Amino acid sequence: MADNPFSMPLDEAMMTQRAIRRLLPDPVDDALVLKLIELALRAPTGSNAQNWEFIVVKDAAVKAKLAKLNRQAWNVYGGIGRRLAERDGDETMKRIIKAVQWQADHFEEVPVIVVACIKTFIPWFPPIAATSAYGSIYPSVQNLLLAARAANLGAALITLPLWSRFRAQRALGLPLSIAPCAVIPLGWPKGKYGPTTRRPVGEVVSLDRYGHRPFA
Repeated sequence: MADNPFSMPLDEAMMTQRAIRRLLPDPVDDALVLKLIELALRAPTGSNAQNWEFIVVKDAAVKAKLAKLNRQAWNVYGGIGRRLAERDGDETMKRIIKAVQWQADHFEEVPVIVVACIKTFIPWFPPIAATSAYGSIYPSVQNLLLAARAANLGAALITLPLWSRFRAQRALGLPLSIAPCAVIPLGWPKGKYGPTTRRPVGEVVSLDRYGHRPFA
């Protein structure tokens, strides 16, 4: 690993971060993966509980189990997405679907898969309880994604392999008290990063009440 693979300015990492799904099978150094997770741990958590766990998956058999779960969910959602994209002539969505399909087809070839988990029971009710629980893990996931971008690694946050929390827990050997929340395939990208296209900030910011957009 280079002495400092994270010298990229923060704003550049944020402006060019995007979901990279097509990854090379080339190995990623363990020290680099651990550094990504170390940076992820700098994120805030509710009550400073730091109730996170990260599973680094490199074993082919475990990857295959996650790949199967991913394809099971994608066979449903992908079919719906294709029909809607064809109906609407949505070329952007067609490109996204093609990339997600590639990831599903090559899931076992991804060199490293990081699964972010929290050590807590996630209740379904009241809704604020689930929101609070997930709020203690997703900031760390974003830290990891930004660190991966700075290191020129490809990464994407996905949740399809977790469509059945119980089956995902079995695949990863997790006790019921630890919930998997996000899956991040990591590897060297087949393509290149580029500027991220987003709506202008003035179109999504309201002042004092929804719909009042003086910044547009």
